[in-house]
Amino acid sequence: MNFYFKKPSFEFMKLFNMENAHPIKVISEDGDVNYYGKVFSKEECEQYFEDLMKTIQWKHDEVFIFGKKIITKRQVAWYGDMGLKYTYSKTTKIAFSWTKELLKIKNSIESKTGESFNSCLLNLYHSGEEGMGWHSDDEKDLVRNSAIASVSFGTERKFVFKHKNTKETISLNLENGSLLLMKGKTQSHWSHRLPPSKKVTGPRINLTFRSISIR
Repeated sequence: MNFYFKKPSFEFMKLFNMENAHPIKVISEDGDVNYYGKVFSKEECEQYFEDLMKTIQWKHDEVFIFGKKIITKRQVAWYGDMGLKYTYSKTTKIAFSWTKELLKIKNSIESKTGESFNSCLLNLYHSGEEGMGWHSDDEKDLVRNSAIASVSFGTERKFVFKHKNTKETISLNLENGSLLLMKGKTQSHWSHRLPPSKKVTGPRINLTFRSISIR
């Protein structure tokens, strides 16, 4: 797994050992981001990917860009505790009830991170041509500065952070079965994106476990 820290005249690469007991600190200034590497075995990844493809109620996402509604190629789904609602890009989603597979993944992630979550937003990218533009997960429905755990199954994809003021960028490859944890003031000071790539042909499922405010 490669990290690329891009600063003026500076480049850094670090390899991650999946047997390392400690996650790697990706961001420690104006935020807190840790990469745990592969936390699921190859067999678990294959089974979870197959189960999620079959059991999740996938739907093409609807977003508003400059006032125009766009139907995305990627598909999404929203699961969580009963009655939870989540609004982003002027679209409100009501959570489906947890599936047994999602609960198993959630319990595993909570055990590893010491955090707790009440919902999960899933994204299905069919190939590298589908990505996500610069954004921060700072919607008003989310508990402010709460942790967000990102789990990846399927094809490895590049993921990029950019500081909102300094424009510093940090890139890493999210591996099959890996866990990335963002918390603290990360969403206030950093944006992130999943850049499209024609070199990537396989599908990827991303799960972001979150904490929604209960009103």
